Amino acid sequence: MEQRTAIVSGASIAGLSVAYWLRRTGWQVTVVERAESFRDGGQNVDVRGVARDVLRRMGLFDAVKAKNTTETGTVLVDADGKVTAELPSEGTDGATAELEVLRGDLARVVLDHLPDGVDFVYGQTITAVEDRGDAVTVRLADGRALDADLLVVAEGVRSSTRRLLFSGDDVEERDLDVTMVFGTIPRTDGDDDRWRWHNSVGGRQVHLRPDPYGTIRAILAYSPGGDLLGLTRAEMLTAVRERYDGAGWEAPRILEALETSDDVYVDQLQQVRMRTWHRGRVVMAGDAAWCVTPMGGGGASLALTAGYVLAAELAAAPDDQPGALIAYERWMRPLVDDVQHLPRGITAFAYPQTRVGLAVRGVADKVLLSRPFRPLAAKLTQVAQTERDLPPLHDERR
Repeated sequence: MEQRTAIVSGASIAGLSVAYWLRRTGWQVTVVERAESFRDGGQNVDVRGVARDVLRRMGLFDAVKAKNTTETGTVLVDADGKVTAELPSEGTDGATAELEVLRGDLARVVLDHLPDGVDFVYGQTITAVEDRGDAVTVRLADGRALDADLLVVAEGVRSSTRRLLFSGDDVEERDLDVTMVFGTIPRTDGDDDRWRWHNSVGGRQVHLRPDPYGTIRAILAYSPGGDLLGLTRAEMLTAVRERYDGAGWEAPRILEALETSDDVYVDQLQQVRMRTWHRGRVVMAGDAAWCVTPMGGGGASLALTAGYVLAAELAAAPDDQPGALIAYERWMRPLVDDVQHLPRGITAFAYPQTRVGLAVRGVADKVLLSRPFRPLAAKLTQVAQTERDLPPLHDERR
């Protein structure tokens, strides 16, 4: 049988998982990435549910666990830093998961263990796609044309390739009205090994999380959100400083440190919902297909799982690629739908605007996180859970 070829657009967790599993099942894989080189850095992600089994099948469970952020638990704190409540972190999938790692570290582990034969094209984007039925041709920004049997779009939430191929009723881009500013800042003697989370009036959150590199990962999240994506760095920081005036706790420290941090990232949370994830010889995976946002959680777990399931279904039906893509979507949909259906009113609850709202939130936190309700609260962090077995996979290396 002639070797099948795939182009994977995007070299983050979803794209690397797809490349890993397609290559292990005999495909020739080329990964196209818009960045000039592999992107390290980034904030916390975790591996939960069925994705833990995927890591074990990759033989990478221990390698990922060794990259643990050192975070040991999650607490809510008041303006003085006093703990007011603690989130459940028992077991493997608590608020702080057993496999709690930085995005770049997780991606690096997968990258370093890719089977031989995966090619990379950095510094390029896809400008046109032609699906001829028997093959797909991808044109890159530099004019090159690449032919393949399959194109996997594993880009980010604002995927430009998705917009080339799907539009109108095919895609819903749902703005959650939440802005998040991430940054790496210096660690101080007052920091510890817990995720510390402070809520302030005006719909503002302040987060500090430890990392394994002697620094702290800081997050400023607020709602209603603001349009920061088109601003310069200086304009963005000015807008955030104004928004966080009087927020209290560690907000002034974070804002000062962000001025000189070389790792600052802004996101305006947007869910992506697609009527279908495939068309012809094109299939979607990861945030480009179903961005669940940090409010839903589980994005990295879904990304890892998607690569395995896609490769397994394609290996099970080598002469029926359309049927394999249908089977992939059928298997993944329940996991994605479970995370994307956010409870009504979750944004208002998570981002109280007034002192009264903040007080009500504080009472609710103490009740929900009290001993009788802790099992219920623990279920809120259990994503990518399924009682179904992963599809069997024929590994060409065996």
